[in-house]
Amino acid sequence: MKQAWIYLENGILLEAKSFGADDTSVGEIVFNTSLSGYQEIMSDPSYAGQFVTFTMPEIGNVGVNDEDMESKSAHAKGMLVRKYQSRYSNFRAEESLDAFLQKHNVMGICDIDTRFLTKMVRDEGAMMMVASTKISDKEELKNILENSPRIEDINYIEQVSTKETYKHTSSTYSKDGFKYDEAPMPEAKIAVIDFGVKRNILNEIVSAKIGVEVIPNDFKAEDLIEQYKSKAIDGVFLSNGPGDPLVLKKEQEQIKKLIAAKIPMFGICLGHQLLSISHGYDTFKLKFGHHGGNHPVKNEKTGLVEITAQNHNYNVPDNIVEIAQVTHTNLFDNTIEGLKYKDSPIFSVQHHPESSPGPKESRYIFNEFLSLIKR
Repeated sequence: MKQAWIYLENGILLEAKSFGADDTSVGEIVFNTSLSGYQEIMSDPSYAGQFVTFTMPEIGNVGVNDEDMESKSAHAKGMLVRKYQSRYSNFRAEESLDAFLQKHNVMGICDIDTRFLTKMVRDEGAMMMVASTKISDKEELKNILENSPRIEDINYIEQVSTKETYKHTSSTYSKDGFKYDEAPMPEAKIAVIDFGVKRNILNEIVSAKIGVEVIPNDFKAEDLIEQYKSKAIDGVFLSNGPGDPLVLKKEQEQIKKLIAAKIPMFGICLGHQLLSISHGYDTFKLKFGHHGGNHPVKNEKTGLVEITAQNHNYNVPDNIVEIAQVTHTNLFDNTIEGLKYKDSPIFSVQHHPESSPGPKESRYIFNEFLSLIKR
């Protein structure tokens, strides 16, 4: 392993070891509390532009494999781990995490105090950082960081969204967890607007008996409205994705047209935020975001508490209750986790009901989308 140096926006310089790509890279540092699923996290497009600090101390134990990819590539800038295990052991593994990161040009940093980093981000908030296996000089790293764009200034959607329309037909894993179920016959058809959609979201939609066609982020609302009128589609799904939703001006304008047309819509994470903004209620940035697989969320309709997977830095404002009913609430900080709009066939959630990684207690939400479409 090579030496690696990290310079943080608060002026701290740290020395560590590296695996994965040999590089100098700038991004935002966040922490994730998931106990498993490092490959799914690194291949989630929503992490584009970020260094993920894993609170789980042992990373790399089970290697990686093609089936657990949430997209075609690894999108995070890098990962920060306490202990990297180069000797993996799992019958599904196809290669090491080190080889995986090298293939996708993503940095891995290890032999570093991730507890210190997590507490720092918790207390001071998410911040920008630069990591390098080539540069050790503090002033040089500081200069690189100060002259690099911040994550909120970059439109990562342009990088992660599909360039061509395609159909997704894969379903979720069967009960034994080792093969995919045969996709059920669809009872409805939707267009999925890809802002960085995870593969398991598409799998869950298909499993809910909904046919899926994925389209790029530069969609035209008029085309979708015409398809809805001609019954070529029955609704629209707005996907998860990376970065600040306030940056996505073109997408907001198109979504406003879909709202006016009363098309049934469902949004997750970034899609949830874009629906809020498009209704006139701007999002705000959380201090350090919600990233992990153990966040309690109260279902306001049933009163039950669901343990959920989360990955977001932004949230919708409390005054959106003027036009929407709160369906889910985060019990860590009482922020809004789900909305049902009062005068539109639209609902959305901030958490990830598809998990991957994470618990599966919120999967019922995909069936609620089918029910909405049928109504």
